[in-house]
Amino acid sequence: NPSAKAMHAVSSTRWGSASILLISYAYIKMLGRDGVTDATRYAILNANYIKSRLEEYFPVLYSGKNGRNAHEVIFDCRPFKQLAGIEVEDIAKRLMDYGFHAPTVSFPVAGTLMVEPTESESKEELDRFCDAMIAIYREIQEVANGSADPADNVLKNAPHTAEEALSDSWSHPYSREKAVYPLPYVRANKFWPVVARVDNA
Repeated sequence: NPSAKAMHAVSSTRWGSASILLISYAYIKMLGRDGVTDATRYAILNANYIKSRLEEYFPVLYSGKNGRNAHEVIFDCRPFKQLAGIEVEDIAKRLMDYGFHAPTVSFPVAGTLMVEPTESESKEELDRFCDAMIAIYREIQEVANGSADPADNVLKNAPHTAEEALSDSWSHPYSREKAVYPLPYVRANKFWPVVARVDNA
């Protein structure tokens, strides 16, 4: 009987994962009422700081009546597809070259990036992220104005691995430095993706 040898649940709760409940409980108990309120304020402040820095470059969806957001901000990347053939996935993959894991892609709206900075992000880190997004916007403009190849550019080929950058052959029309060190801060603490894109994943 195969089911007699099967491994069953080691632990569970009636309505979900016990560890998730304990983590949330511990977080709330450690912060206390004032700490949870402050954490919420900081997350909202961080999201609106990012919105304020980037809305000139990336259209924002779903702002409130006063032009503010809650703890997240959704950037509409769909116009870049028509402008330069750049998809939201290209932007997400290029962020890896700048040292960032991509935010939520195409949720809740297809073709968008949903950025949710936590309460613990420093202003320096928020600025690095915003600087990366502005640099990516400029890379999109290079494709749009014809100064970068529409098919062979830093966005379409992102992320760039160390193996590719150190290879004896380099067939791209842009420099290795532009590929892997797009901003000065990246050089000091480079994160190298292990693999490039495989079926856009």
